[in-house]
Amino acid sequence: MLKTDFKFGEVNNLSAQIESDSDHVKVRNIFNNENGGITLLALKHGQKLDEHLAPAELMVTVLEGEIVFTMIDRPHVIRAGEFMLVGQNVLHSVVANADSKVMLVKIKA
Repeated sequence: MLKTDFKFGEVNNLSAQIESDSDHVKVRNIFNNENGGITLLALKHGQKLDEHLAPAELMVTVLEGEIVFTMIDRPHVIRAGEFMLVGQNVLHSVVANADSKVMLVKIKA
């Protein structure tokens, strides 16, 4: 069963569901279960996520702003409206080149 704070059948503005914070990267789950889910991230310019393993197969979509997504020591610039696929257990890190909002779609293989 999906875990969510949202009601099925209601229309919501995705970008309005999360705001950045000057102290740390903000994270908000839209929904999730044992097989994955959808998570929003908000990063202020210069904020980063240190290198870590992807917990699932990922689709990283930048909703606003621009990030540098480094995967296996190769940086990729992802801008608003663009996405990238990432395999499970792949090392990666993120740095915000601008105030940014990112949607992660996670599916466990």
